[in-house]
Amino acid sequence: MRIRAKRTENHSPADWLITGGWLNQVHPADISQKFDCGGENVFLAAGFIDLQINGYGGIDFNDAGTTTEQISAVTRALWRTGVTAYCPTVITESPDHISRCLTNVIRAADESPEFALAFTGIHLEGPFISAEDGPRGAHPRQHVRPPDWEQFERWQDTARGQIRILTLSPEWPESFDFIERASATGVIVAIGHTAANPARIADAVRAGAKMSTHLGNGSHAKIDRHPNYIWEQLANDELWASFIVDGHHLPPSVVKCFLRGKGIARSILVTDAIAAAGCAPGKYKLGNVEVEVTEAGRVCLPGTPYLAGSALEMHDAIGKTVAYSGAALEDALRMASANPAKLLGLDDKFGTIEVGRRADLVLFEWDEQAMALSVVATIVNGEIVYRRNNDE
Repeated sequence: MRIRAKRTENHSPADWLITGGWLNQVHPADISQKFDCGGENVFLAAGFIDLQINGYGGIDFNDAGTTTEQISAVTRALWRTGVTAYCPTVITESPDHISRCLTNVIRAADESPEFALAFTGIHLEGPFISAEDGPRGAHPRQHVRPPDWEQFERWQDTARGQIRILTLSPEWPESFDFIERASATGVIVAIGHTAANPARIADAVRAGAKMSTHLGNGSHAKIDRHPNYIWEQLANDELWASFIVDGHHLPPSVVKCFLRGKGIARSILVTDAIAAAGCAPGKYKLGNVEVEVTEAGRVCLPGTPYLAGSALEMHDAIGKTVAYSGAALEDALRMASANPAKLLGLDDKFGTIEVGRRADLVLFEWDEQAMALSVVATIVNGEIVYRRNNDE
């Protein structure tokens, strides 16, 4: 397959050759050559990687009854948003409920070739988080518990070792021993939904924590201006940080400051999308919790100010990041592709459009005035899986 598209860094057109599912050669655009996809006014980027997605299109990974076909349907729907790889996210619930949700994901990885190509591991968000209102977010209080290594090992056995990211709060006395053990097995421990003081944040990093989950959210509405657990994570150069840039979770000015403080190289865009993403406003479920999507696209617990995931799509997150922060388009794309691939240790396979990488690619148009990205086509493992014109 031959693709023609612009490079984001200099807007010059080039031809990319794909053979056997891998990027093979790159040449200056030759108008005498036929190409299968793209065009002179289309840009090319590496496929987007979402490290935190609870569901999409009315399908919830936190529903213990979710089927393989439903998980496949999520994967196909995400192609329209440019996402080619992702971490299904399972949140706080009873041990048995979590086990059943993990089983669903692993079964889908075995039975669905589409999902198997997209699957980069499971993100277990909770249940070892803060029980306090605010930091707990939409997670059910009755199932919040201290870190339990034996329970985690049971879940990891169920997941066949595919829990790649674990979000917890280091405020529990058991946290540091747990972080050391989990990190030693290759699990990426993320700090999130926390009320921990700055000293405990610093100790968690020394124990092996590597990331902050949706920094600036899953927190109290009011905290000490300084020191506090947000500043401590933002300033720590050893922590990566993920951000939900949907216009609801973080104001534009905060996005700008956070990205400048953390730096592009350590920042990752996530959607934290729930089943309502891609759907009309209304009431939906996140596991056993009822949530509401407003006309403005805000997802919250009904009757409360608490956010409960998002209805965000990754291509919109990229556009909003450029609009809010002044970041270059190629930097916003990096936060949605190369950076998550590097954190996962998959940057030799995903995240860039270098020769030798798997051909997971997004072709898109960029409206500079509106700062909006529109997906034209998505390629997974060298195959065109979505074309905008065909979809329309």
